Amino acid sequence: MEVQALTRYARMSPKKMREVVRIIQGRKAPAAADYLALIPRKSARLIAKTLRSAIANAENNNNLSADTLTVKSAVIENGPVLKRFKAGAKGSAKPRTKKMSHIRIVLWDGNAN
Repeated sequence: MEVQALTRYARMSPKKMREVVRIIQGRKAPAAADYLALIPRKSARLIAKTLRSAIANAENNNNLSADTLTVKSAVIENGPVLKRFKAGAKGSAKPRTKKMSHIRIVLWDGNAN
């Protein structure tokens, strides 16, 4: 059975998030949480929060044990982009883009229900 959790509009660029999310794909859920706890990056904290939510969804909604769960897929999708301007030389404006991400984590218990 598959269980998922989704975090939308995370204020971090998808490129930075994908570097961290590659580490946990295919691992057991408790081991993935341990890996994320050791990574000193903001993206690791956001992904760990989503992973904890997926584990809680599996335990509370589907009566699954966290020890049997595997990270089937962890996907970072592009979110909206905030377009801002910052002052530049000689009174000009320099564009800035503030990117957002959507985090989707799917856990799987190995059964094909």
